[in-house]
Amino acid sequence: MSKLVKGLALSAIASSVVIAGGYKIPEQSLNSMALGAAYVAHTMGADTAYFNPANMAFMEDKQYAEGAITLAHLPSNVYSAGMFSGKSEVENMLIPNLHYVSHEMGSFRWGMSLVVPGGLTKRWKTPFQKASAEEFTLKIIELNPSLSYKIIDNLGVAVGARAVYSEGVVKSNGASLSAIIKKPKANISRDMEGDTVAFGYNLALAYKPTSDINFAVTYRSKVDLNEEGTATLSAAGHTLYKGDSSVSIPLPAALNISISKTWEEQFTLELNYEKTYWSAYKTLDFEYGGANIGALTPVFDNPIPREWKDTNTFRIGMSFKMNEKLTTMLGFALDETPVSTKHIGFELPDSDAKIVSMGFRYQQSENLSWGLGFLYDSKKSTVIAPGINTKINPTRENTKFSEGGAVLTTLGVAYEF
Repeated sequence: MSKLVKGLALSAIASSVVIAGGYKIPEQSLNSMALGAAYVAHTMGADTAYFNPANMAFMEDKQYAEGAITLAHLPSNVYSAGMFSGKSEVENMLIPNLHYVSHEMGSFRWGMSLVVPGGLTKRWKTPFQKASAEEFTLKIIELNPSLSYKIIDNLGVAVGARAVYSEGVVKSNGASLSAIIKKPKANISRDMEGDTVAFGYNLALAYKPTSDINFAVTYRSKVDLNEEGTATLSAAGHTLYKGDSSVSIPLPAALNISISKTWEEQFTLELNYEKTYWSAYKTLDFEYGGANIGALTPVFDNPIPREWKDTNTFRIGMSFKMNEKLTTMLGFALDETPVSTKHIGFELPDSDAKIVSMGFRYQQSENLSWGLGFLYDSKKSTVIAPGINTKINPTRENTKFSEGGAVLTTLGVAYEF
């Protein structure tokens, strides 16, 4: 597959999906968006099938269906470095999700979710950035069936399967940069695309020590994405290679531990800790069907160190039942990036983030509810000192990534029958 696309971008998928560290998107429903993904212990609707399927064991004996659409607005990343400065294009993406929970079947229950757990689109038109990341686009869709089992009245477990389809495009073009710095060797380009289907699993446990306290643990397995596709590599306008390409990228495992407490059936507080095992992403190594790409080997074929680190995310979510019709929600999170300044690139200029979210759900009728959720992801600026990462900072001064982040808006509708 578009090796670099999957490489840098796909490493952004996993987890964890808010637009989180590594560009994963954890918020996959109205409630999860409004609560900033602090939505694992106290899940309530059809989206329980995705966020904590063990909780399906405690839901009322009826069917639940829910769908939502999210508009993700990604402002420009700004890179400040004198003559090498530039900013990425503004991106707007629609992200859908669907969830379903079945009737009880004795102590068993099944559910199904169709989600977009991660993705990336990053485009640069400025010469220095375009030379390595003219476009990086990654699309991911996951089908997640799950089955729960009620062990006793206050303890449930679940298991699920992850079927992940992804496709991506990666382009780079050094022609403009070559003209500016007067180095013909910089006039090289690549155009890659590919896709893959891969599988994993998820596990969940839900425990209710009292009627107003929920404790939950969920785990999503690592998924190895063995991308296969085609690549065209060129120099000075001449095609030097056109053929097969491949790369293997890990979609890292993620562990969530959550606890919630409800007071007088009106106010619920949830605390969530997530560990994402990004350290599985050590190198990005493209293959070209065994072909020798000659002088382009150092740029396009040598393994690229990634050395990402495991990350911690801390979330808090609050739900207020204002009356029988209206529920409001608030969330806050601190999210670490797995990317170090030593290995940061224009395809994924990620950094630590603070996340604020809010929203509401309105009970239109006994069976139908709808609502809106909003989330703002504020990224911390990243400074690259000279000599730390010469591919990003070729100067003798500090350079900086700033702005970026994300604004997400979700409209959701749920029906129980």
